[in-house]
Order: sequence, then C-alpha cells, then structure tokens
Amino acid sequence: MSKPSPVGTVMIAAARAAGRSLARDFGEVENLQVSKKGPADFVSNADHRAEEIIYTSLAKARPGYGFVMEERGIVEGTDKSNRFIVDPLDGTLNFLHGQPHYAVSIALEREGKLLTGVVYDVAKNEIFWAETGRGAWLENRKLRVAARNKLSEAVVATGTPWHGKAEEAHRNFAREMLAMTPACAGIRRYGSAALDLAYVAAGRFDGFWERGLKPWDIAAGIVLVREAGGLVTEIEGGDVMQTGSVLASNEDLHPLIETQLRHAAAFARKAD
Repeated sequence: MSKPSPVGTVMIAAARAAGRSLARDFGEVENLQVSKKGPADFVSNADHRAEEIIYTSLAKARPGYGFVMEERGIVEGTDKSNRFIVDPLDGTLNFLHGQPHYAVSIALEREGKLLTGVVYDVAKNEIFWAETGRGAWLENRKLRVAARNKLSEAVVATGTPWHGKAEEAHRNFAREMLAMTPACAGIRRYGSAALDLAYVAAGRFDGFWERGLKPWDIAAGIVLVREAGGLVTEIEGGDVMQTGSVLASNEDLHPLIETQLRHAAAFARKAD
C-alpha cells in the first residue's frame, strides 16, 4: 500500500476540513429549499468558507506556493515552481438543490506539470488521491481504470453546457449526444466533473468527455485517471488545461470515443 507524500497528506487534510464545513452547510441548504429567498446566497457563502479553509491550511503548510482558485482567482507565490489548483465546491448546482453529489478538488502543479490530485466526495466520505509515480487510490485501495474494450458495453459520463452558454455550444453537444448515445451502453450526467474523472479512475465510469471546463474542475481528476492507467487528452488535440475540453478513458476505448466525437464534429461542419 502506498502512502501520500507530505504535501499529499496536507492536501488530503485540507480537503477533509473543507468537506466538513460543506457538509454542515449542506444540511442548512436542504432546509432552505422551502424558503422564499432560496439557498443561492447561502451556497455562495458556503463556497467561500470552504475555499478559505483550504487556502489557510495550504498556505500555512506550504508558504510561498501559488494558488489558482475558483473564487479567489490567481494568487502569486514567491515559489514560482509550485501552485495549488483548487475548486472548493465542484457540483455547485447539485449542492444548491440539496443533491448529495459534490466534491472538493485540489491539485498541485509543479513546473507546469500536474503532480498530485485529491478529490473528496463529501457526501460519501470518499477520498480519491493520486501522485505521479505513486498510483491512484481510494483511501488505501489502489485504483485502476475499467478494462472494457467495447464501446457498446461502456458507460460514459459527460456534462451538458450550462444555462447561458452560446447556442452553438448546445447544438454541438446535441450532435455529440446523437453520435454517442447509440454507440455506448449508457450515458450519465451527474454534474461534477471532478467526480466524473475520479469515477473513471475507479472504473465506475468507462469514459468521460466535456468541453469548456476550467482548470480547477479537471486538474486533480487528470492526475487520478493517469495514475490509474487511463488516458486523458484534449478533445481536439490541444492543451487540455488551456481549453478545458477533456476526454478520459482507458487506452482501448479512447480512440473509439474520439471517433464518435469526430463524427459529430463532421456533421456540424456539414450543417454549417
């Protein structure tokens, strides 16, 4: 059994501390569902509280490291080689509606390369963690991506473009669904990219694709999938951390999913 490095241990502790805060607030959100005001402002405050817990904990343990955070933005550190990439609440819409599927996501990037990833599924109390060269783990159980090699037997996760995205993004997603739905055993949309990627690492999903995500949505999950033996690429072949368009699966299914997405893109070009 592998153990996390000292910095990995610190990241896990920070994720758990933020998770405890979110879990307390989640109980209040469930009560706020019936209020006229609604829980939106409360959830925003919960998000900020969780991020503050993570920032305070990591900054104390690793002074000088920089941060890329969903709420706080970029925080420059004196150590230009290391920075944490943090999403204190991935799955905000689920949290907002009292649905117990949300996560804390923390990654460490060193000299431009993702080194460590932690995803904490708060409601299920599951810590997924991975470090380059140490493998991917669920608590103390080693993870491996699923071994399926037929797309027709695969369950694939995705994320829909959110309200407010350009109409073109919704049309393109609809075309991708038309290409993917008949090709695989099932498609799931759970609303947390960090957990989707963690579930690919754990073999619960056979693959995952989504476009236009933010670095904090995917950084930790990318480390998990790679260390679990999976393949993570940018859908069009670019830099996944720049575009946020991610495709993750095992090496056998990866080209099969790519082919279906290309069919959708070709149909879009023909329609235009």
